[in-house]
Amino acid sequence: MATINVDDREIKVKDGALLIEELLANGIEIPHFCYHPALGKDGNCRMCMVEIEGKKRPQIACDTPIKDGMIIRTKGENIQRVKRQILEMELINHPIDCPVCDQAGECSLQNYYMDVGLYESRLGTPKTRGKKHVDIGSNVVLDQERCVLCTRCVRFTKDITKTKELGVLNRTDHSVISIFPGRPLSNPYAMNVVDLCPVGALTSKDFRFNKRVWFLEPDDAICNGCSKGCSLHVDHHKAKYENDSIFRYRPRFNDKVNGYFICDAGRLSYKKQNTNRDSFAQIRGNESEYEYASGKLLRLLKRHHGKILFLLSPSLSLEEMVQVKKLSIAYDAKLSGYDVNEYDHNFGDDYLKCNDLSSNRRGFNLLNIDEKKENLEEFSKNIELAILIGRDDIQTIENYENIDVKVSINASMPQHSDLYDLYLPMLTHMSREGSFINIDGFLQFSKAHVEYALETKSLSQIIGIVLGDNIFTCKEVWEESLSDIIKDIKLENIQKKSCKMSNL
Repeated sequence: MATINVDDREIKVKDGALLIEELLANGIEIPHFCYHPALGKDGNCRMCMVEIEGKKRPQIACDTPIKDGMIIRTKGENIQRVKRQILEMELINHPIDCPVCDQAGECSLQNYYMDVGLYESRLGTPKTRGKKHVDIGSNVVLDQERCVLCTRCVRFTKDITKTKELGVLNRTDHSVISIFPGRPLSNPYAMNVVDLCPVGALTSKDFRFNKRVWFLEPDDAICNGCSKGCSLHVDHHKAKYENDSIFRYRPRFNDKVNGYFICDAGRLSYKKQNTNRDSFAQIRGNESEYEYASGKLLRLLKRHHGKILFLLSPSLSLEEMVQVKKLSIAYDAKLSGYDVNEYDHNFGDDYLKCNDLSSNRRGFNLLNIDEKKENLEEFSKNIELAILIGRDDIQTIENYENIDVKVSINASMPQHSDLYDLYLPMLTHMSREGSFINIDGFLQFSKAHVEYALETKSLSQIIGIVLGDNIFTCKEVWEESLSDIIKDIKLENIQKKSCKMSNL
């Protein structure tokens, strides 16, 4: 460790680390464009200038290693003048189109501009123009005029995806970011360049002009696209006279799971969450009142006591799995987690995508829920009622003629709802809380609260009503059933960060 003085404040930092990293870690604001923790230093924007005692001229914080005893000034007349000059250079050819820019409200250049107050341009010649609204592939739109040439996007395709689709073309004030001829942006993580762009040069074709960012309400959640379980920001908004809707997913930094990025497939999976929110209860293919359908479920359980099979999805939360397991014990039912549909051998890679498309298969291991095919076949003997929870694979049990009654409890309407005697919708993944263990054994808590317009309940609420134990929330389930299984991790810690579970 080293001790440095920053604006008359002494702080302890890592000796030899980059100055900008330690300043940001200690809550000291340093303007920057090109630096990014996942991409490292580049030193081309010069916005992170600081004064260091003993140096003749200001230094860039992103390329200055820390030494013990350094005296640093991030404020003051001299350094502010330097920053104003650099910012003025960035603004010379920048279009004044903030009112129609999708990045407005999240733009670093806009924020620095408001801090500095460069409200009058001294440019006496025409601005250099660039191409606008350029579709460069993978749902990404490029506006060359807005670019500040931080090269974050170039370095991302070069160092992270290693696909190298982007580069800087031309020279001086004609330099622009562009794709190479005949090589559009095409990789499974391409849309991360939109998050990396500090200005409105790269925008998402999917989100573009859909909603102003200051209207969005962000929630912390976990992606349920595969067993990697990437951390997300879920941006949603409920307009007047409209239902609450999700407008986008953004990566949420998690050093233990996904770092700063997510895959494009997971990013765009919010659309499924929106379409799954219009389900209604059905009895033999006909619409039913939710309360009556819930009562129908209870009557079926009592009628077929001892001859029931529960088929669980490996994407349910730990709390939901525990509740289903408790329900199976109460009605002397068999329990299986076998699901052949949760694998896609063409999906995974060696980065953030897994072939296992379930989000909590490790929960089966923790709770000793069987998922072998041969055991399912054995369980199916002498079964009259099959209840599929969180899944829609009727073909799994169609082969068993002895099963007379089939029930689906799922977030989305079954593809062949007429094949079920009862369908009871439950809240979608982004409308209910829950704990999930990813493929690497990290436990995370998803707490998105996208509002539901219908009377639909969560799976824990449905089971709590059927059992009559009045245990509905994740916290109540955790304290009753999971605290003894996972003794070293408290619920409040799960909500704040992911924790490595040594017993998995």
